[in-house]
Amino acid sequence: MNTTPTTSPTRGLARVIASMAASDGAGVKLRRSLGSAQYQRLDPFLMLDEFGTENPDDYIAGFPPHPHRGFETVTYMIDGRMQHRDHLGNVGDLGPGGVQWMSAARGVIHSEMPQQDQGRMRGFQLWINLPAAEKMKPASYRDIPAEQIPVAALPGGGRIKVIAGTVTIGERRIDGPINGAAAKLSTDPLYLDLSLPAGAEFTQSITSGYSALVYVYEGGAAVHAAQGPQDLPLQGAGILDTRGEAVRLEAGPAGARLLLLAAKPIGEPIVQHGPFVMNTREQIETAIRDYQAGRLTG
Repeated sequence: MNTTPTTSPTRGLARVIASMAASDGAGVKLRRSLGSAQYQRLDPFLMLDEFGTENPDDYIAGFPPHPHRGFETVTYMIDGRMQHRDHLGNVGDLGPGGVQWMSAARGVIHSEMPQQDQGRMRGFQLWINLPAAEKMKPASYRDIPAEQIPVAALPGGGRIKVIAGTVTIGERRIDGPINGAAAKLSTDPLYLDLSLPAGAEFTQSITSGYSALVYVYEGGAAVHAAQGPQDLPLQGAGILDTRGEAVRLEAGPAGARLLLLAAKPIGEPIVQHGPFVMNTREQIETAIRDYQAGRLTG
């Protein structure tokens, strides 16, 4: 199955960032690949967490109110329910298949709390950096329920969910609710969730020079490049090289479920202190003072 025919070379696997067991918020257990250590990033992607458990003790305490400044957070829920609340008065019920896309920019204080006390909770949170020119813009928030995110069948089996960016299947163009036919974000993100049956192939065009990664969260998959097939890690970030204008994926004998992410690098200095991501140490110190003085979001 080739959704975007291309004669450009396909990208190979450049490196792997393995996921590590971690906890965040009030003790939510998760696996962190991007962001697991200093400099384990892929411009403009700062952090990628996978959370998934049927044990409520691993998630019930949630993420009580906490601040952010200087970047965007994207929470994609596969199973379970979380409720978002922030200082702007936004309240969002994030259910199965839904996405919360928040630009913290100048500052947000928000919480993400489970709306269940039993059953499975599973999903991902991605942090995307903002360029210096956008770090101090007003914060914004978008709650995208599952029914607003296009899902399409792929030739030969499988499906694709287009959260951000554009995909072409045959003659059909599919625009995600983020960064599709409407206004473009400056990092021009692509965010796809793919389910592929055993042995199925999928090819997606990626703008030359853009950062790209594949995260396999079920089954197994490989990328095909000039050097032949290269196995992707399970529950780790498979960083693709920047050469080529497409990625060709093939599911293993057990099929695969995976995320394909790509975006335009920002190429600016990054200084991070917990929930604050700025360009200089002085800006971080200002963010801390603003938060302590109640000015973070003003």
